[in-house]
Amino acid sequence: MLIDKQLQGYLDGLLPEVGGLLGQIQRRAYDEGLPVVSDHAVALLSVLLVAKRPTAVLEIGCGVGFSAALFARFLAPGGRVTTIERYDYMAGRAKENFAKLGIVDKIRLVEDDADRALPKLAADGECFDFIFMDCCKSRYISYLPYCVEMLMPGGLLVVDDVLQSGTVAWDFDKIVKRNRTTYRNMREFLETAMGVQGCFASIVPIGDGMLLCVKGDTGIE
Repeated sequence: MLIDKQLQGYLDGLLPEVGGLLGQIQRRAYDEGLPVVSDHAVALLSVLLVAKRPTAVLEIGCGVGFSAALFARFLAPGGRVTTIERYDYMAGRAKENFAKLGIVDKIRLVEDDADRALPKLAADGECFDFIFMDCCKSRYISYLPYCVEMLMPGGLLVVDDVLQSGTVAWDFDKIVKRNRTTYRNMREFLETAMGVQGCFASIVPIGDGMLLCVKGDTGIE
């Protein structure tokens, strides 16, 4: 928890539940212990998406398809979500959920590892005005250059779970050995992302921390 427990409890109580079939998908994922974005992340993402009304969304880490389905709600007419998932089980669940929600025509599911999928998308000249990264945390630093390259001017990159329950601020010797690679890579990612030339970035302590990065329009220094 990143903020005072009493304040966190109050803020939790202000959050509306996700309704309908999408809410059922979210709650089932929670019950099964499968990765899904937090309610606070849903609230912030919804605000950003309403303001942006993206036409081309890229998601790195589809899971059961909850967040991709959320993005599809806010697409501009004719827009599409491209989402990457490497695990067959998760991809299968996502396909089922997209079909139930009737949004198959708005989703392109890339069933591959992001290590291969991102270079291919970049080489194909694909561009996106909204990118959401929520995958293997130790790989964020490797995927950042592709995200920046494919992000349109004025586009928004959102990266989830960047504060690692606050441990990202700890001294290195306090990190258990099995987590040290993720710790080093996440710190490198945050330091790099906050200093990308031509981009404007901020870290928001919502959920387990989200990084927001806007690619500047031509002419903005």
